[in-house]
Amino acid sequence: MGAGLGAGLRLVLGRPAGLTPNHAASGRVPAATPTTIPPERAVQILPADPAAINPTTPIVVRAMLGTLQAVNMVNVASGTVVRGTPSPDGTTWTSTEPLGYGSSYRIDATATVRAGAPVQRTETVTTLSPAAQAYPSLIPAGDQSEVGVGQPIVVRFDEAVTNRAAAEKALTVTANPPQPGSWFWMSNTEAHYRPQSYWQAGSTVTVEARLYGVDLGDGVYGQTDRTETFRVHDAWIAKADGATKTMQIFDNGQLVKTMPISLGSPGFPTHTGPHVISDKQPSIIMDSCTYGVCKGQAGYYREKVDLDERISNDGEFVHSAPWSVGQQGDSNVSHGCVNLSPANARWFYDHFGLGDVVEITNSGGPALPVWDTYGDWTLAWSKWQAGSAVQ
Repeated sequence: MGAGLGAGLRLVLGRPAGLTPNHAASGRVPAATPTTIPPERAVQILPADPAAINPTTPIVVRAMLGTLQAVNMVNVASGTVVRGTPSPDGTTWTSTEPLGYGSSYRIDATATVRAGAPVQRTETVTTLSPAAQAYPSLIPAGDQSEVGVGQPIVVRFDEAVTNRAAAEKALTVTANPPQPGSWFWMSNTEAHYRPQSYWQAGSTVTVEARLYGVDLGDGVYGQTDRTETFRVHDAWIAKADGATKTMQIFDNGQLVKTMPISLGSPGFPTHTGPHVISDKQPSIIMDSCTYGVCKGQAGYYREKVDLDERISNDGEFVHSAPWSVGQQGDSNVSHGCVNLSPANARWFYDHFGLGDVVEITNSGGPALPVWDTYGDWTLAWSKWQAGSAVQ
């Protein structure tokens, strides 16, 4: 559209005055009496209330008595021009990009009425100022473009979300091939999404968080929109049995390897149920003080452990344990981890990664809590769906 315009100008149109008897007798028509068309009548700007506008609400400028000649909308502070598109008939202009929070914008519009004379209108509109803005972090992140079949989608907010329904309606998951799924709120700052069953191997999944401008409750608004896409690789599932002390490895449903293992001892039983690998490191320092057994207490340890894959935030890993090779396949002696020989740990580390699944049975431990890292698969589907804010 055209360049910025100045202050509103009055438009003067001629119209016949009433005729007096003398006028009629003489046959003369008097000069036109000037009439002003108010800019507000010639040009409409929506929303009608120029204060506290949601930044995602389009600004519409409409010529009420003719067509628009020019519209210029700029950020008052920065001078940045706001993009917009005119209608084919030239009667309206609509902004096509979101505005900023807590910002003022000047709109200069020129319209022509049917008589052809220009009318100018200038208006300043202001967007709302949130009490806080919530940033949505997404998992899997951009550097995790390929994951296992058990990987849930996680949205973490850095501000509390009390209007969960509004937030959830702004979250969209598209899977190819399509698979039924649902959100579950772990807290006011974290929501998880999983399909009814593990993801189908080879799926492509896109998560869109269209949260900018969304009222998340208590004056908190979404800070930005986010989108991530990831691919689901082959279905790697390990089934660890505390009764047989073995772990069977399945690739897309085919048994490819069986390993002797040692799970948690009776005093430190491994959680049962599906676990999902959330991290892997070539080596870490394991310190029992992280779960309450500190130096000077019975059972304390602090040592370097190799080939570690985290399966819960309760200190449970699949890792190399050369010290328990003699018990692997025979008894459960660990502090809750899945102990493997160095050779088997290397094989497991090379084949399993983020989102791959370790299902643990007959360990004597309680079920992995749903809130523990990716304990998402602990819940039955109906209970998982009940954790949605919109179902």
